[in-house]
Amino acid sequence: MSDLYVQHLARAFRQLHDCEAEHLETVPVVEHVHGRKVWEGNVEVFKLKGHPKATRGYAWAGDKKKGSDAVAMVEVSPVVSPKTAVQAAIAAGGK
Repeated sequence: MSDLYVQHLARAFRQLHDCEAEHLETVPVVEHVHGRKVWEGNVEVFKLKGHPKATRGYAWAGDKKKGSDAVAMVEVSPVVSPKTAVQAAIAAGGK
């Protein structure tokens, strides 16, 4: 994972959630639906500063090299972990 990739994801938190994000760790996630793998990748975990409800966030992008399609979700129920962030994105129609 490159510094540019992490910076891109941190920028997504600023743009989408109006808060600052500090990278904490990378968590691999595999999500299956009815026994079929529907998503596999790394979710970046961030400490958030300035968000009114959340202190943690989860982010990833579809194409790490291009830094496109950033998904940045804050930790507000039902999103409480990297895995539930992926599940929520899938349910909302975004991968």
